[in-house]
Amino acid sequence: MVHPSDPVGSFVPSYSRSYRAFFDELSRLGFVEGKNLIVERYSADGQPDRYTQLANDVVDTHPDVIFSMSGSVGLAFKAATTTIPIVTTSSDPLAQGLVSNIAQPDGNLTGSAVNAGQEIWGKRIGILKDTLPKLSNLCVLAQTQQGWEGPFNSGVRQAAKAASTAMTAVVFNKKIDEAEYRRVFAALEQDRPDAFIVLSYPIHLTYRSTIVELAARHRLPAMYPFSEFVEVGGLMSYSPDLTELLRSTGNQIAQILNGTNPRDIPFSQATRYELSLNIKTARSLGLEFPAILLGTADHIVE
Repeated sequence: MVHPSDPVGSFVPSYSRSYRAFFDELSRLGFVEGKNLIVERYSADGQPDRYTQLANDVVDTHPDVIFSMSGSVGLAFKAATTTIPIVTTSSDPLAQGLVSNIAQPDGNLTGSAVNAGQEIWGKRIGILKDTLPKLSNLCVLAQTQQGWEGPFNSGVRQAAKAASTAMTAVVFNKKIDEAEYRRVFAALEQDRPDAFIVLSYPIHLTYRSTIVELAARHRLPAMYPFSEFVEVGGLMSYSPDLTELLRSTGNQIAQILNGTNPRDIPFSQATRYELSLNIKTARSLGLEFPAILLGTADHIVE
């Protein structure tokens, strides 16, 4: 198991619903850690420049399957091995260049797609505009300038253009940690956008409490990619169920451990998205969710 930023001690069932669902699914299918399954855990500790070396180090241990919890890390593994099966999560595996066909993955890689196509960003910006009708200046928490300008994030750029909303991006230095988030929000304070969007990078999920705290301190409304942000005080999210996605990933890994070739396992995709709203946070920002959003929300935090 390889994560770009979570501490290795967090990839355990007791840490989150998602990890619990992942290990429960493996157990249901006959693979139990400590009995007939050895799980080795690795993290890049928030340093993207470590991905290549980390991938090479993991490949050198010759595991039966590699679970990459990031599309960017998955790309590093794709370059490092053409034989060891790789299962990876990705915001969009086609746009990221992981595979050329989701239904029939090529090579030794399959996994789960977090976003149901790039058009999901249009829905997220639309929900933001329902709450902030005067929204005209939107900022994105990206990761690197190259990544932001590339095809992987074309969906969110096009969605902003279609919504007649100006969009800028703030990018991070090489090592992404709490201090770096504080630097980024200081830059946001100078630009003072109407709201910001957090992209679906796993590293943002690692630092969700820090991001939500800084958004509150700077009084900035935000749309988040996962409901886990709303649970710790974030304003809103329109997101897939990460628990179901990791359960599906556990199923894919079990298939591979039973001998199935990754190319015979289609990428699983989120089919249902949930709207989560935090009324307490909205009030603290002087906002009120419109009735249509409250009526269709799947989860409301009061």
